[in-house]
Amino acid sequence: MELLKERIRKDGIIKEGNVLKVDSFLNHQMDIDLLNEIGKEFKRLFADRPVNKILTIEASGIGIACIAAQYFNAPVVFAKKKQSINIDGEVYSTKIESFTHKTVYDVIVSKKFLHKEDHILIIDDFLANGCAMEGLIDLVQSSGAIIEGIGIVIEKGFQKGGELIRSKGVHVESLAIVDGMNAQTGEVIFRN
Repeated sequence: MELLKERIRKDGIIKEGNVLKVDSFLNHQMDIDLLNEIGKEFKRLFADRPVNKILTIEASGIGIACIAAQYFNAPVVFAKKKQSINIDGEVYSTKIESFTHKTVYDVIVSKKFLHKEDHILIIDDFLANGCAMEGLIDLVQSSGAIIEGIGIVIEKGFQKGGELIRSKGVHVESLAIVDGMNAQTGEVIFRN
């Protein structure tokens, strides 16, 4: 998706430790026009799939998933990183290690919102080491629902996550795959 790549080149900030900050347009401050184009692209890429629900994880994936959901005419469910008093009843639970925060989270989804009849599209902003995706896959599999695919905005192709998730036989579509970054020059190398 050239529009996204151009925006990453223009406004993305590379930091030491393979960190690509896109918080000015994707996951802190959100450019809704760009997210709208991202939503349309996910619909194009998964148009042949019978998606009836979109799953993401709090917090960065929520905005992207909500914009995309309007094109699928489907609700969004987001996995929560903390149990709250608002979640009543039984939950599906898994552990996820965050690349960005270097923390392990207990992630939950109420059993009221994932069912074996569901056809799930998982959407998230980044795919790096694949830990979040493995956790979301685990939640969906625990519910008996079908994973129709995973839509990623930015994949770090030089990290193991994409290969790991694809090796599980899951259909993954990443809108921009970064194969290299240079914190000194600010250069981002994209896969063609």
